Amino acid sequence: MIFADLPVADCTGAILAHAVRNGEVAFKKGRVLSAADIDVLKRSGRRTITVARLEADDIGEDAAAAALGTLLATDGLRVEAPFTGRVNIYARERGILRVDAAQVDAINEVDEAITLATLADYAATEPDQMAATVKIIPFAVKRAQLDACLAVARHKPVLTFHAFRPRKVALIQTELAALKPSLLDKTVAITNRRLAAMGTGEAADLRAPHEPAALSSVIKSALADGASIVLVMGGSAIIDRRDVIPSAIEQGGGTVLQFGMPVDPGNLILLGEIGGKPVIGLPGCARTPKLNGFDWVLQRLMADIPVTARDLRRMGAGGLLNEIPARPQPRESRPRPEARRPRVAGLVMAAGRSSRMGANKLLMDDDGKPIVTRVVEHALAADLAEIVVVTGHQETEVRAALAEQTVRVVPCPDYADGMSASLRCGLKALSADIDAALILLGDMPRVGGTLIRRMIAAFNPTEGRAIIVPSFQGKRGNPVLWDRSFFGEMMDLHGDVGARHLIGEHAELVTEIESEDAGIFLDIDTPEAYRTLKRDQSGE
Repeated sequence: MIFADLPVADCTGAILAHAVRNGEVAFKKGRVLSAADIDVLKRSGRRTITVARLEADDIGEDAAAAALGTLLATDGLRVEAPFTGRVNIYARERGILRVDAAQVDAINEVDEAITLATLADYAATEPDQMAATVKIIPFAVKRAQLDACLAVARHKPVLTFHAFRPRKVALIQTELAALKPSLLDKTVAITNRRLAAMGTGEAADLRAPHEPAALSSVIKSALADGASIVLVMGGSAIIDRRDVIPSAIEQGGGTVLQFGMPVDPGNLILLGEIGGKPVIGLPGCARTPKLNGFDWVLQRLMADIPVTARDLRRMGAGGLLNEIPARPQPRESRPRPEARRPRVAGLVMAAGRSSRMGANKLLMDDDGKPIVTRVVEHALAADLAEIVVVTGHQETEVRAALAEQTVRVVPCPDYADGMSASLRCGLKALSADIDAALILLGDMPRVGGTLIRRMIAAFNPTEGRAIIVPSFQGKRGNPVLWDRSFFGEMMDLHGDVGARHLIGEHAELVTEIESEDAGIFLDIDTPEAYRTLKRDQSGE
C-alpha cells in the first residue's frame, strides 16, 4: 500500500487517508474517491490530498475482514457485512460459545494488521450478542498475510456454538423441620427463571425426606419419568462425600464424580451421574438469582456440553465471582448496545395516493409481484429486528398484497396530510427496544437486502455513525437509517416532508455507504419511472 500527497485531479479511485472537512466537503478517512468526489474537492479549493493506493498484492480492508469473518462463522453465528475493515460476528440464539484460544492466538500472531477478538471460552450468549469481531487496522493487508490467517481458520475451527435446547429437568428438595415452605417455593421459582432463560419449561417440583434411601427413590423416579437432568437441593449444605445427597446417588446405582469446585460462590456443588444422566447436588447459593458456579454447570448441560470432574476443577481462573461488582444476575438484562447487534427496524412508507402515477404504484407489477411486496422481501432478507409497514390509501389492497409477509401493517388515518403523518405513525408503532429505524419507501423495489445489511453494519452512534445514507457516484439516495436519538425531531415534522433536512443539520453524524448500482434513486413515482423498471426487467 502506497501513501502519498497527490494533486486532487490524480486521486480518482484512491483511498482518502485523512478526513476532509471544508465548506460543502465532509469526507471521512477511508472513503474511496469517485469522480464526483474529485469535482467537489476541486470546487472547494483543495489542490492536494493525502491518499492511499493499493498495490497488486494488497487486499482491501473490507474484503480481507469479510474473508476471515466468513470462515470463522459456524452454525448459530451470524456474520455481518464489513465496514471500515471490521466484521462483527453475532450469536443467532441463546447458547454457549466455544473458543479455541490457541487458534485465536495463531491468527493474531500472523500480522499486527489483522486482529481477532472474541468472548471468553464457554461464554453464555443472548440472541444478537456480539461473539467475535475481526478488524483490519490499515486500509489493506498483504494477500500472503491474509492467506496465512485463512489457513489457520481452515485447519481447525476457531469458534463453535452450542445452542441451548429444551429438556426435561427435575428439581428435588429435601425437607427438614426447620425449613419454611416459602423458601422451598422460592427455590423453585428461581430455578425456573434460570431454565426459562435457556428455553426450557418449568422443572418438575419434587420433595423428599432428608435421608439417603428416600431421596434415592425420588431421584430414580424422576429419571424413570424422563428427566434428563436432576437437580437436588439439600435441606442443609453438603459437608462431604458421605452426606445425604452423595449417599443417595450411590444407593441409586450412580457415581459421585466431583464434590466441590473452585468457583465462589458455588464451592459446595456436587457432580454425580446415574445411568449416564447428570445428578447435581446444588450449593446453597443456587437458591438466589446471583451468578454462581451452578450457573456455569447448568449452562453447559443445557447446551449439550458434557461436564466432567476435570471441567469443574478447571473453572478456577475467573471463578472469583464475588469480586465482580458490576456482574449482572443471570441473563437479567440485554448485553450493552455496543456488544450486540443493533436492533434496527424497517419502516416502510406505503400510505401515499400515487397522484402522479394515476394508479396505486405500490400494487403495480414488478416481475410477478406487487412493488410493495418486492420492497418488503428485500427488507426481510436483511434480518431487520422488525418491519412495520405504514398504509393509508387503499389500505385493504396493500394489506392483501403483504398477507404472506412477516410484517406488521399499521394504518395511518391522517395519511392525506403527507409523508410526515405516515412517519409519525410508523415511529409510534416501533417496539420500545429498537435502536434505529431504516426508512424505506414502498415504491423503491431495487434497494436490495445486501445494501441494507451493509448500512446496518456501518451503524454505530458511539463512533459518530448515527445516520447512514447510501450513495452512488457521489450522489446520495434512499433509504436512510436513523439512530433513535432523532425520533423526537422526526415526530415534530409536519406536512408532506420527510426527515431528509436533518441530514444537513447533523452532517458530522452522517456516514455514506457506496451502493453498487443506481437502485437507490429509482422510485416509481411516474409512468416514465415505471417504464424504466419494466425495461430493466426485460433487459432492454
